[in-house]
Amino acid sequence: MNDISYEKITQAQLDSLVKLHQRYLVGRVGGRRACLRRVDLSGLSLKGQDMRQAEFTGCMMREMDLSEADFQEAVLYACDLSVCNLTNTSFIRADLRGAQIEQAMLKGTDLERADLRAGALSQGQDFAAPAQSVSFRGANLTGAKMVGALAANADFSDSIMVQTNIQMADFRGALLDGADLSGAQITGVKLDGARVKNTILTDVDLNALALVNIDMSQAITDKNHGKSLEELKSPLIRLVEQHRLWVDTAGAQGAQLDLSGYDMRDLKRLKGEKLTALIARKTQFMGMNLYQIQFQSAQLQESDFRHCDMEQSDLRGTAAEGASFSHAKLKGMNASALMFGTGATKRFAPASFRAANFRYAILREANLQYASLQNVDLTDADLTGADLSNADLTGAIMERTKTDGANFDNVTMDDVLGSGAFSLGRLKDATEG
Repeated sequence: MNDISYEKITQAQLDSLVKLHQRYLVGRVGGRRACLRRVDLSGLSLKGQDMRQAEFTGCMMREMDLSEADFQEAVLYACDLSVCNLTNTSFIRADLRGAQIEQAMLKGTDLERADLRAGALSQGQDFAAPAQSVSFRGANLTGAKMVGALAANADFSDSIMVQTNIQMADFRGALLDGADLSGAQITGVKLDGARVKNTILTDVDLNALALVNIDMSQAITDKNHGKSLEELKSPLIRLVEQHRLWVDTAGAQGAQLDLSGYDMRDLKRLKGEKLTALIARKTQFMGMNLYQIQFQSAQLQESDFRHCDMEQSDLRGTAAEGASFSHAKLKGMNASALMFGTGATKRFAPASFRAANFRYAILREANLQYASLQNVDLTDADLTGADLSNADLTGAIMERTKTDGANFDNVTMDDVLGSGAFSLGRLKDATEG
């Protein structure tokens, strides 16, 4: 769709079209069905409007306010609805084939029997673009109704689908990697061939999937995704006390706590806990309240912190290579370097997040000075006001990353990929000039 030219219209022009369309719907003289093709409507509003049976084929509709609008039986074929507000919008039996709906807000949206299969626009008389699947990557579909929706091969990667109703829907071949379907209603859904790597399926009736041809081995369910805390040799509270004693006495007393491979989710929260130098590799923390937790110098490699509240957490000097922080709240996190010892024994220990996943994470005002961020995925992450001075971003993915007001002084950014790379390049040129 990027190579297609669009006609731009104003809000006033759109409002005039809406009035004519509403006259059409009630059969009044002078009414005319809204029919827009390859028009740029980005940033405009149709909030609360009755757009039943309207046509918006191939339109650019990014960042529009379409909340509470009615698009029942409307055509939105191959439209780009990314970053739109679609709260409580109705798309019953709408044609959304080939649409891009990434990062949109779809809380309470009604997509019952909507057509979400692949679709493509003709880009010339002798050429048709390959069909593209509908994409909901990173979208919030909390409580959405998708009963009977045709969504074969659609991309729901990293989307939030909490308590979504997908009963009788066709999700065959869909990409659900990293999606959160907690509490979803799935009776009769067709999921054959769907990918559910790291898909969250807690509080879901998995008996409904008994006959579905799907590999559930990497999905996260109510069953422990790792060792149970009941397998610990002593009660956790006692082990934490011994760990703190070990920290306070520089290892002379107590014992270092190692929670590697355990599923911590039953605890629900570790808010404000002091767990300096904890070892927790490949540990499951997903969805927990870790507000203001102290993880200084902790070993957190390949652990799962998706959807965690880690605002104002202390991760100075922490090693979290390969960890997942997708959709995590990390505002005000301190992940700067630690200094150990004095004089000749002085040691500098930066935090390391190499190859970590920060997709859709909120990192506003986070302190990442000197952090090792090589090959991290910051797609759609929010780094507004963050301090990344002297950090190493070599090979990082920064597609649509928000960097307003962020500090990139002396940052290393070789081979940065994505739309954020250009703005970073300008920052680097400014600091070097």
